[in-house]
Amino acid sequence: MTSNTEVGAEYLNNRVGPVMRAGELAEAVAEAAREDNPGKEIRVDDKRAYLRIDTDDEMIIRRTTIEQALGRPFNMPELEIDLSSFSGRIQTNPDYVRFYFAKRV
Repeated sequence: MTSNTEVGAEYLNNRVGPVMRAGELAEAVAEAAREDNPGKEIRVDDKRAYLRIDTDDEMIIRRTTIEQALGRPFNMPELEIDLSSFSGRIQTNPDYVRFYFAKRV
């Protein structure tokens, strides 16, 4: 039997996304998150030293969208330099990064 507290905790724990060191790249990633995830509420919590960028269940951020925001070429491994942490699980690819929440049955 599951209590309401456990259900509530599970519900609140479905946020996914990067925690980025503040700066140009973090701003570009936040912009890319908004553009690459239409119809989703993207939350950006500015903590001055870092940005927590999240949404519910799944977030995809594409390399080309980051390049457009930065106005220069970008390689996805560069993301790791300013990626302090992340919520959820992560799947990396040369063309995108995916943060997701794997629900348990």
